[in-house]
Amino acid sequence: MNEIPYKIYIEEKDMPKAWLNLKAYMKEQHDPFLNPVTLKPCTADDLRPVFCDAVVEQELNCTDKLIEIPKSIREFYYMYRPSPLCRAYFLEKALGTPAHIYYKFEGNNTSGSHKLNSAIAQVYYAKEQGITSLTTETGAGQWGTALSMACAFYGMDLKVYMVKVSSQQKPYRKEVMRTYGADVIPSPSDTTDVGRKILKEFPETGGSLGCAISEAVEVAVSTPNCRYVLGSVLDHVLLHQSVIGLESKVALDKYGVTPDIVIGCCGGGSNFGGLIAPFMAERLEGKSDVRFIGIEPASCPSLTRGKYAYDFCDTGKMTPLARMYTLGSGFMPSPNHAGGLRYHGMSPVISKLYHDGYIEARSVEQSKVFEAATLFARTEGTFPAPESSHAIRAAIDEALKCKESGESKNILFGLTGTGYFDMAAYMAYNDGKMSDYIPTDDELAKGFATLPDIEQNR
Repeated sequence: MNEIPYKIYIEEKDMPKAWLNLKAYMKEQHDPFLNPVTLKPCTADDLRPVFCDAVVEQELNCTDKLIEIPKSIREFYYMYRPSPLCRAYFLEKALGTPAHIYYKFEGNNTSGSHKLNSAIAQVYYAKEQGITSLTTETGAGQWGTALSMACAFYGMDLKVYMVKVSSQQKPYRKEVMRTYGADVIPSPSDTTDVGRKILKEFPETGGSLGCAISEAVEVAVSTPNCRYVLGSVLDHVLLHQSVIGLESKVALDKYGVTPDIVIGCCGGGSNFGGLIAPFMAERLEGKSDVRFIGIEPASCPSLTRGKYAYDFCDTGKMTPLARMYTLGSGFMPSPNHAGGLRYHGMSPVISKLYHDGYIEARSVEQSKVFEAATLFARTEGTFPAPESSHAIRAAIDEALKCKESGESKNILFGLTGTGYFDMAAYMAYNDGKMSDYIPTDDELAKGFATLPDIEQNR
């Protein structure tokens, strides 16, 4: 082994004191959110009934390259940050590759993922505003767990709508949220108008993030002094997650390492957007030619098979319209095990960068993801989440290409969390019972048929 340690830590004094606003570096902004009633660009007043004032301001900020992290949030970060940047020496050896593989590990907190970075920020701003309760959705459960932790820390009430199939697959994740004080409801449910409507139309559905978002938003706008918070997709969430990339860059800079390829799994886009932020900023400024690869499940391929169009962010069509790569808000994804990636759309920031050619996208079948996860667990010792394992799969594939070509490239990927609540999925893989579902063109067409019929989509 060379002088680069297995784990690279940065000191607390070197942790970011400001988030990086990637939008301020973009040559062209993504199209604005549209008010679903007027079809005009959303104003701050349109968004305030749903979101906290401070995050609305961050959502609409396209000019400030750096936005200060409040002291209270930074102090909370100290409990689990900086997170380690690891050199995957043992994986490299197993692959026989000349590539150097690095991963940023975000699973070293109770939520088991990167989600806590934005959860604590959004709850802090809600508390500062005097909000007394929050609602949200969660897929695999990492976001719901992270938000439950943040709400417990600041003494806020929380109602979580958890995608039904995930709540069935991961009952213990639900109990962690309840232990932190959250009220957890499988979605779609009979507790909301939109939930009852979805159940009537799809009585056997296992739910989706789009369904859960609709229920959470309905409760937020109908409950006094309550707001909705989102764990991915929106610009302010990517802003908060930039702490991942900023720490990664500081750690790599300590050893003079520049990544050639940066890889992340893509569901809504938050961890990928956060990881690539400082590296993408340099590329947009013409200072580097780093490749960026987003990996999504073949069962829910919004980037690789979706349409770049205005769509609702939720199944109930209650939210503003976003221009993004989407399968249609009516698309009902397969109950594959990567619950955190089971979303019909993609972050407008990531969608715009992909549309403009700055990002590559790939989709991968579930069995290949777990093959990579198993190899990683056996070589590196960390038990990865299915979502994270999409990035592991791509990192392995790129490392094997280096083996074929003899090139030594620096590969950085995001290990977003641990997979200890995903044992049903690992059991299915280990027992040889895992199946790969890929939607047909006809099935995707049903989702596309739910896209709003507006001038911008014609």
